[in-house]
Amino acid sequence: MDHYGGAVAGRQDPNSDFGAHLGNEVIHIEDYYAPVLGEFEQLVLLALLRLGNGAYGAGIRREIRERTARDVPIGSVYVTLARLERKRMVVSYVGDPSRERGGRRRKHYVMNDPGQRALGRAYRALMAMAEGMHKELEAL
Repeated sequence: MDHYGGAVAGRQDPNSDFGAHLGNEVIHIEDYYAPVLGEFEQLVLLALLRLGNGAYGAGIRREIRERTARDVPIGSVYVTLARLERKRMVVSYVGDPSRERGGRRRKHYVMNDPGQRALGRAYRALMAMAEGMHKELEAL
């Protein structure tokens, strides 16, 4: 032990209970490998998760607007969906033509495993950083 009560450089005090608290932490190894998401990417994936797989761009935009009061351009939603598709976090498919759309087809989106892992990582990181600060954050 050094004179400050800590372990001497590189050596752990054998009487300390350093390892005792390690079992209390849940570590998600897959978080290390999950891509980091930007804020708007998180909003798009959260909207897709809430709406369910098969949602389309206009529905995602509406969900973001209703929940965040942010009026985002539809182009921003589609650009973000295309980027998430390139990152292999979502996949898209084109639905059948519909009479109400004048025979046009609608593009639908599905969040796949990498998207779910990235969203889970973002959520856990935010919750860990905000832990114990709910009152302060609500006051902002």
